[in-house]
Amino acid sequence: MTQEIRDTLKILPQGPGCYQFLDEKGRIIYVGKAKNLKKRVSSYFNKHQENPKTRVLVRNIRQIKYIVVNTEEDTFLLENNLIKELKPRYNVMLKDDKSYPSIVIKNEFFPRVFKTRNIVKDGSKYFGPYTSVAAVDALIEVFRKIYKVRTCRLNLTPENISAGKFKVCLEYHIKRCDAPCVGYQSLENYNKNIAEITEILKGNISLIEKQITIEMQHYSDELRFEEAQRLKEKLLLIRNFREKSQVVSNVHYNLDVYGFAEDENAAYINYLHVVNGGIIQAYTFEYKKKLDETPEELLGLGIVEMRQRFGSESKEIMVPFIPDLILSGVEFIVPIRGDKRKLLDLSEKNVKQFKVDKLKKSEMLNPEQRTTRILKTVQKDLHLKEIPWHIECFDNSNIQGTDPVAACVVFKKAKPSKKDYRHFNIKTVVGPDDYASMAEIIHRRYSRAVNEGHSLPQLIVIDGGKGQLHAATESLQKIGLYGKIAIIGIAKRLEE
Repeated sequence: MTQEIRDTLKILPQGPGCYQFLDEKGRIIYVGKAKNLKKRVSSYFNKHQENPKTRVLVRNIRQIKYIVVNTEEDTFLLENNLIKELKPRYNVMLKDDKSYPSIVIKNEFFPRVFKTRNIVKDGSKYFGPYTSVAAVDALIEVFRKIYKVRTCRLNLTPENISAGKFKVCLEYHIKRCDAPCVGYQSLENYNKNIAEITEILKGNISLIEKQITIEMQHYSDELRFEEAQRLKEKLLLIRNFREKSQVVSNVHYNLDVYGFAEDENAAYINYLHVVNGGIIQAYTFEYKKKLDETPEELLGLGIVEMRQRFGSESKEIMVPFIPDLILSGVEFIVPIRGDKRKLLDLSEKNVKQFKVDKLKKSEMLNPEQRTTRILKTVQKDLHLKEIPWHIECFDNSNIQGTDPVAACVVFKKAKPSKKDYRHFNIKTVVGPDDYASMAEIIHRRYSRAVNEGHSLPQLIVIDGGKGQLHAATESLQKIGLYGKIAIIGIAKRLEE
């Protein structure tokens, strides 16, 4: 720890804020938030860090900067903005697939509505991104069928239309456009359609249905049956679209739902935005872990990111556990039962599937990764000191108490190594003595391996209970290998 860091730690304020760690070249390598800046920043230097990545981070810190804020809620927003802007080396970063499309309503006369992957800050309205391109295409097709939005790129200013610069195109003749380019459709009428499209994209389909129903009844009362019939056809199309969309409840909930999953390298978060009981937005993303971030911290980061990205102002957020996050006027709920629990289950199902799909894609590109994952799982479940790249399994048998035999099956890198399989005839045991037979084959196998310099396994698996396992460990002790090779026994259910 440098003297500059010691001096900074002494003067750090006790209030909420964000801190930045800089390396010897003055680069910001980590950004963090804290309820109490002094307590949080000092903790990096006052205790031994168990996580290797955190130890490396601390060794590289040469300078500390900080920003004081008014409330704890502000720390979450500021941290999220700083991480996105500065991209520090040791912060978790959102792995964002830029190829996901959004739907844009352009800021222009007679606005176009189309799919895009580029966000341009020109006053246009963007909805998304959507993970399904097919869903976006289907939605835009619905808008063109119901509202006949234009598809051309003409500069439809009032001056150009009045000057008669344009002619109707095929879209008008096939009744897919009402030809605003030649004045057949007014700007007021067109913008009314755009307003309805906007509400549908926000999820307010029931509001549009209500407005159209009132307008349809008005035309009917005035005996304007053709206009009423056109509105009826529009209403039927909208209702058909709504029936095909996923409605989760007859109760008109407006809330956000977050599912969470993780592995040792990344966290995965699914976001569902529910408006009037219908899911209008579903998005799953990944955070690459950098240090020893907790699930509560990672979920908090994800919630801040999604609320900013999608402009959500939901006051209820369904979560699998309470995140490390405070938002003014927002309630975090872990639902136990009912429709809200079903929503959370759906979100969790999506995030788990996303995790599995990512894993499968990764393992297709690198088949050895699957082997490593499987063996690391074995190592973790059996509390082994090292990954069991080499496993040997033993079983013995006899025929009604005579002709005792044994077999050794070998796995290397989680695959059968049949050239290393061995069959043993028991030589020193008379009668049906499974314990003595196991002791003999273990002694023969590994005394020879030691004498001839063969590689030893990281794990021995005995098909048997405590008796066979005890006999095998005694043989390893005689050879001097006990404690150097992990050994387990697999007993039948209810067997000692």
